Amino acid sequence: MDVFEVVAEPHRRAILDLLAGQPRPAGEIVAAFPALTQPAVSRHLRVLREAGLVEARAAAQQRIYALKPDRLAEMDAWLKRFRRYWAGHLDALERHLAATVPHKQDDPT
Repeated sequence: MDVFEVVAEPHRRAILDLLAGQPRPAGEIVAAFPALTQPAVSRHLRVLREAGLVEARAAAQQRIYALKPDRLAEMDAWLKRFRRYWAGHLDALERHLAATVPHKQDDPT
């Protein structure tokens, strides 16, 4: 399963963002998405699990979901090739803003 296809879906990215803070029980994940039904959240979690982005473990009668760093590391390695372009663009933006936006200390108001 292509990991980039999986994370292209906005709700799945939001679930990954939620899990980036800490592992969470399925019920808490469902509660974080009131616009989605429980079966819809379960489907998103299944897709994330099958893609190897999250793992689930049983804790009493709960399923606790957590990020799996291995697949995220694969994504990071692929994106790494493009970071040099981001840095260049951000540096150019910083130079542009410095040249065009007055500094607070220069502004008498």
